[in-house]
Amino acid sequence: MARDIAALAARPNVAAKISGIVAYAKPDWTLDDLRPFVEHIIACFGWDRVVWGSDHPVCTLTANLERWVAATRELVAGASQDEQSKLFHRNAERIYQL
Repeated sequence: MARDIAALAARPNVAAKISGIVAYAKPDWTLDDLRPFVEHIIACFGWDRVVWGSDHPVCTLTANLERWVAATRELVAGASQDEQSKLFHRNAERIYQL
């Protein structure tokens, strides 16, 4: 799967959305369970071609929305404010032409 994501990222017209991760995680997931997926997507697509999605209400299979938001914020806490803004709203505004 990681190789397939990297292959998609090689196409400049493709973007990725970080969404649905907790819906497929085990019920007692931790940040360390999610980290490899989030970091791989960002490493492959870069901060300019990735957006965040709430995946609500599907995320409630293993978390509530507040837990998913908090987890994502912790996972990207080391990123710059500019990078976080791109992930959480600016890229979506551009990609979806909002």
